[in-house]
Amino acid sequence: MPLTEDLRTRLQALIAADEVVLFMKGTRARPQCGFSASVVQVLDELVPSYRTVDVLADPEIRDGIKELSAWPTIPQLYVRGEFVGGADIVREMHGSGELEGVLGVARKEITPPRITVSARAAEVFREATADAGPDDAIRLSISSRFEHDLGVESARPGDVQVEVAGLRFVLDRMSAGRADGLSFDYVEQGGQAGFKIENPNAPPTVQQIGPTELAARMAAQMAVGELHLYDVRSPQEREIARIAGSTLLDPAVRDQILGLPRDTPLVFHCHHGGRSQQAAEYFLDQGFTRVANLRGGIEAWSVEVDPQVPRY
Repeated sequence: MPLTEDLRTRLQALIAADEVVLFMKGTRARPQCGFSASVVQVLDELVPSYRTVDVLADPEIRDGIKELSAWPTIPQLYVRGEFVGGADIVREMHGSGELEGVLGVARKEITPPRITVSARAAEVFREATADAGPDDAIRLSISSRFEHDLGVESARPGDVQVEVAGLRFVLDRMSAGRADGLSFDYVEQGGQAGFKIENPNAPPTVQQIGPTELAARMAAQMAVGELHLYDVRSPQEREIARIAGSTLLDPAVRDQILGLPRDTPLVFHCHHGGRSQQAAEYFLDQGFTRVANLRGGIEAWSVEVDPQVPRY
């Protein structure tokens, strides 16, 4: 569908509103697709500020920008009024160093990260790469959520290479910046085997805690105020069943929690564990570092710890 002059004017005004403008799905803080998130990661590394336009909020903008740029997908990056490309092109340009030139920023030197590989892990890596080509290496990718992925392939332009234990690892620049101090081991236990990766750069995650472990922690820590247990269910559900020592999470209690030191141990529970997981992730985002979710919720508590607590 051809662009109307009014829509063209709107789009051109958005493009001219900043030196760097990204049309994306979602916002810089909350991308709504993996491709948009990948471009945000690149720009966050290279430039302190840029403008984003959420195309999901305006279907006219979403369809119009595709027509204006003659590019069929989102995200789309513009720099100083010129269309640069979509996610794949931005990532390729970042790897080669070309994107820094377009943005007018100096290319940062990336120090190869320190990686440790145990003897058993090195043995498994060698077995897995026995048939690899002479130019192939072990590719280690680390996402912004610190999800680790391994593969075997050739190095790409801009990759950072690390030699350890006779093995060659290659990482893209963003992964390399997240990998310093990372260690590999290979664990075989209970009929299962796999790589164990420890990365000291990874941010805290929500710990999943079982009812029996929580009961033990409560007995040891709640008496001295070292653990706080919050019930995220509705008041009506709490009337049916509750865990002694827990506090109903309401807006006033939320504000009280936000006033606590960020290393305070927090545990959340609901009926089965889903709602409390979301609450735990919220407080993790607020900077708390010791956050746990009761696995299975009060239902599991009733079954494994206290059968006097009604099930519903």
